[in-house]
Amino acid sequence: MSSIGTGYDLSASQFSPDGRVFQVEYAQKAVENSGTAISIRGRDGVVLGVEKLVTSKLYEKGSNKRILHVDNHVGVAIAGLLADGRHLIETMREEASNYRNSYNSPIPIKYLTDRISMYMHAYTLYSAVRPFGCSLLISGYDSDGPQMFMVDPSGISHGYFGCAIGKAKQNAKTEIEKIKTRDLSVRELVKEVAKIIYLVHDEVKDKSFELELSWVGEITGGKHEFVPKDIQAEAEKYAKEAMKESDDEEDEDL
Repeated sequence: MSSIGTGYDLSASQFSPDGRVFQVEYAQKAVENSGTAISIRGRDGVVLGVEKLVTSKLYEKGSNKRILHVDNHVGVAIAGLLADGRHLIETMREEASNYRNSYNSPIPIKYLTDRISMYMHAYTLYSAVRPFGCSLLISGYDSDGPQMFMVDPSGISHGYFGCAIGKAKQNAKTEIEKIKTRDLSVRELVKEVAKIIYLVHDEVKDKSFELELSWVGEITGGKHEFVPKDIQAEAEKYAKEAMKESDDEEDEDL
């Protein structure tokens, strides 16, 4: 009975006999049904990339963004339920604003991550609430240099040099591991992030998607900004050429 959650998945505050909290696992499934989001930390900054799936041709381009600003020096990519993610972004903005008012300095990325991690974890403890159905990739640039963290629905956070969340996270992580991230600048990483998003996109199940790219680091003066359109267009061109080369090599092997 415990293996499928029957009788033990009605509340986030209840453990199954084998020590699992099924509501948290269901929240992680919501993340895995979302478009892929990746983040890579280089020598001088961090790049965020999101495969925003387009389910209707009537959508206005650029709406429902999955990369959002938190503070001048912090950006976040969301995978999972977008409404849940927006609530968490608002909470993070309040934390950043309160810290700036109290200490007259930008909030450290590690401190902000710890605060939102505790907030997300609190929603896994009580039967009156449910876990957040989203994971966050938090990137920023502070006195310690470029920083990048991932927070999952359970409230666990880890620091990374490269991370992926969403439906194709495993394939994306495999591609990220091939890159010497610490040696690359954010300008070079933008192309790599775009290439990985295009490589892991499932053209059969998900026909159309919109690529979102942002960066933060020395190139932006420590501010989180969306990648300029000309640089993004160049990165997408590079990604499509890499896809074509990969297809040609497969054809030759056959």
